[in-house]
Amino acid sequence: MSTIFSKIISGEIPSYKVAESNDYLAFLDINPLTRGHVLVIPKKETDYIFDIDDDEYMGMWVFAKIVAQGIKEVFPCPKVGVAVVGLEVAHAHIHLMPLHHVHDMNFEKPKLSLSAEEMNVIAEDIRKAIAVITNGHS
Repeated sequence: MSTIFSKIISGEIPSYKVAESNDYLAFLDINPLTRGHVLVIPKKETDYIFDIDDDEYMGMWVFAKIVAQGIKEVFPCPKVGVAVVGLEVAHAHIHLMPLHHVHDMNFEKPKLSLSAEEMNVIAEDIRKAIAVITNGHS
């Protein structure tokens, strides 16, 4: 069974990518709770995050940490929030989003409706921040 995330990985469905490796992909949530709301997924389709094998699981968190550093650079905030819900799409994913208040991560609040232009700018800004971070660590 192919999920919407698998279709994003294969390029069947377009996305606003912010980071990609051989094993993981990070892209903007198209129904964000905040500007800079990113989803991090393993490229290998697994429904439940705790069913992922240990090496892939740990690798995904290291990848998410780098993405979170990029988000924090573009959207200065006290913390980048992390949530793993997994009920919407049967493909493990981590939500990352800039936090100023606890209610920023309330999944029941209305989602933002951002233009394609704004989504492209946000994705590009995060990509650039991640490039600076990862090039600094090389």
